[in-house]
Amino acid sequence: MGAEVQVAGEVEGLGEREREREPETAVPSLGRRRLLGALAVAVVGAGAVGGAMVEDVLPGGARLRRAFGMTGRDGAVPGFAAGAVRTATEHSRARGRDVQLVVMDPPGADRHDLPVCLALHGHGSDAAAFVDLGVPQFLAAAVAAGVPPFRIVAVDGGDIYWHARSVADDPMAMLTTELPGWLAARQLAEPTRVMGISMGGSGALQYARARQGGVSAIALLSPALFRSWEDARTVDAYRDRADWREHEPLQHLGELGQVGRIGVWCGTEDPFCPAARRLSGAPGVRTHFPRGLHTGGFWRRVMPDAVALLGAR
Repeated sequence: MGAEVQVAGEVEGLGEREREREPETAVPSLGRRRLLGALAVAVVGAGAVGGAMVEDVLPGGARLRRAFGMTGRDGAVPGFAAGAVRTATEHSRARGRDVQLVVMDPPGADRHDLPVCLALHGHGSDAAAFVDLGVPQFLAAAVAAGVPPFRIVAVDGGDIYWHARSVADDPMAMLTTELPGWLAARQLAEPTRVMGISMGGSGALQYARARQGGVSAIALLSPALFRSWEDARTVDAYRDRADWREHEPLQHLGELGQVGRIGVWCGTEDPFCPAARRLSGAPGVRTHFPRGLHTGGFWRRVMPDAVALLGAR
């Protein structure tokens, strides 16, 4: 698992503007002849064991699916005109720096009383990445399809897994003590739902734990969770073992408060999938594990379902 998480650390959470690349899809040890031979084995195996070769039975199944492009289609931004997108700069004392605040409205919604969803970005990314991903258009498409309108708000959290790594930088304190004031100054409500992508998935669960009943819905896309300290230390997600125990969401699933709906979407070729499966069976959790990688293409594919879950009343 440690090697898998190292791969994830290289790709997880990257915004479109930086780069969007998949985990290694090549099979370096296979030349063309051996690769074709492996494909032949897959075909024979499909007849013998009901297609098990392209599932998870034989060694290298996930790598072969990547090599053969059998990891699901990429999603596309819907052709809907987005609502207003407003970007501002706020100074965060909790983070000791200026941060971007991005407010994404549904089309035609000028009401101040709409519910607000907080969107938390992944590692190596920032608040503007949600605009690059097409979230304003996905929101517009959802409202056109009948989902009750709501706003989505994103803010810069840095690369420290949405909790304090030092007294000088505490993104969770920013979310719980400063963000409400920034929104109130714009006559907007405090968030009651939250979406997290990759590292932001960890942040979303930490936020729900901090709010204790203030969050009604959570959407987790490829959440960057760690089953053990040995996994977490490979990507420098936490200071030490004690920090991991205190903030790793999988260690505190019983402390989220009364969250009505939690949706989880993670591709089976994503290195974080084994950890995401730990969420299965928890109260109110609906898990989805289709074929897919840790990429923007996967997140766009599942975004319509995530937005629908977040908007439901």
